[in-house]
Amino acid sequence: MDTITHTLFGLALYGAVDKTHMEKSRKHAYLVTAVGASQIPDIDVISKFWDNEGLYQMWHRGITHSVFLTPLWAGLFVLLSLLLFKVRDPKLFFLGWIAVLIHNSSDLFNAWGTGYLEPFSDIRISFGTIPIIDFVFWIIIGAAFIASRRNKSKSPAYFKYAWVFIALHLIVQSVQGWTIYGQYKDDYDQIALSAGFIPWTYTVITKNETEVAIFQDNLFTEKNLQYELTSAEGTDLNGLFEEKPESRT
Repeated sequence: MDTITHTLFGLALYGAVDKTHMEKSRKHAYLVTAVGASQIPDIDVISKFWDNEGLYQMWHRGITHSVFLTPLWAGLFVLLSLLLFKVRDPKLFFLGWIAVLIHNSSDLFNAWGTGYLEPFSDIRISFGTIPIIDFVFWIIIGAAFIASRRNKSKSPAYFKYAWVFIALHLIVQSVQGWTIYGQYKDDYDQIALSAGFIPWTYTVITKNETEVAIFQDNLFTEKNLQYELTSAEGTDLNGLFEEKPESRT
């Protein structure tokens, strides 16, 4: 997901916490943990500062997005809360852990994929059923925010409802995407799915030997062939690689 969506996820987690009897320092610790832990896996962007070969494209969503690293990220924010706000609260660990798990798991549903099982497996897991920017998530969280402004006493409940609707949207999108994927798997050697920005629409990239076909599809209309390409896999690219090493990625 994009940075804004991950930030909204963190704010929605913070909003779901009952803060009625919290002192200000504890509220600050919860806010930093919820939002910070929702962003921390993308710390791999700092590799851009020393990457001269375009390898960032390979590193991004790698080890920092591993499910096995999530407790360490959560522990980091427990330590930060203690150092910055003098707050010691075991619930902060679980809040941070949930935030990182949501970040890493939500990225699985994009077409880019993540190294969810690194370092034990270098496979990139991608479902392709949710777009990088999903405005439905924004609308759901925005509605919860507006409702909470009108009735602050019920604010945690509104954000909990928002999480229910987020989960329902993800399930509906994924079931439709996987159904569409299944309609192609018997006819093509390779298939990749990428959700469109309009809900319930998908781009399906297929390949048989060297022939690539790209379709626009959903469950309610006929599939639409957009492009047909021939993959020139035997092309000698050594000259390009020598001139631009970053093109290897």
